[in-house]
Amino acid sequence: MRIIAELPHPEFKISILSMNQKFIVKIEQGTLEQTYKIPEMDLTDGVNSVFEILDEAFLKTVSARFAEMGKDYKDAFYRYNY
Repeated sequence: MRIIAELPHPEFKISILSMNQKFIVKIEQGTLEQTYKIPEMDLTDGVNSVFEILDEAFLKTVSARFAEMGKDYKDAFYRYNY
């Protein structure tokens, strides 16, 4: 697995990796992480197609999902500790 690109974003760390004929998009926010695997053969323009997929609408849903993940983790943590 090798990193082929990193995209600047104010909320997340976005890395694009390549492994086994797949692009792996790893999006991190603090201790949380979302990963998306995209077969290279599904894309017409290689990594440039990945950049197109990571549009504003997609990243907005990623942000909402991080908020849900954080809430789920926090709820589980408090159930465990209290």
